[in-house]
Amino acid sequence: MKPSSIRTSLLFLPLLAFLLLATQPRLSRADVGTAAQYSPPYTPTACFGNDPSQFPSSNLFAAAGEGIWDNGASCGRQYLVRCISASVSGTCIPSQTIQVRIVDRAQTSSSRPSRDGATIILSTTAFGTIANASAVAVNVEYQQV
Repeated sequence: MKPSSIRTSLLFLPLLAFLLLATQPRLSRADVGTAAQYSPPYTPTACFGNDPSQFPSSNLFAAAGEGIWDNGASCGRQYLVRCISASVSGTCIPSQTIQVRIVDRAQTSSSRPSRDGATIILSTTAFGTIANASAVAVNVEYQQV
C-alpha cells in the first residue's frame, strides 16, 4: 500500500468510528436523583384517594417528588429504580433494581418523607429492597418504563 493511501485510510477511521457510535442506540436513558422513604399511613393518596387497589401486591410503590410529579401526570407511571450510592458506604444493595408505581405526591402525602426534596419517595418495602432501611436517603438511578 502506498503511503498516501495509508494516510487517507487513517483519516477515515475517526469518521467511521463516529458514524458507528452515532448510529448505536443509547445504552441507558436513566436519570439520577435521590430517593427517600415514607411509611404508613399511605392513604388517602393524591392520585387515587382511598382506593386500596392502587397499591401493587408487592408493596413496591412510591410518591413523586416535585421533579417528576408533572402536575399529576405521573400518577400510575412505573419507574425502574436502583440505588447507586449513599453517604454511608455499604448502604446500597448491589445489583438490586425494582419497579415501582407512582401512587402519590410527596409534597401532600399523608406520611412525611424521611427527607424533603427527594426525587422519588419509596414505600418502606421498596426502599428496603434496594438499600439499608435505616438510611434516610440514597442516590438512585431511575427510568420510566
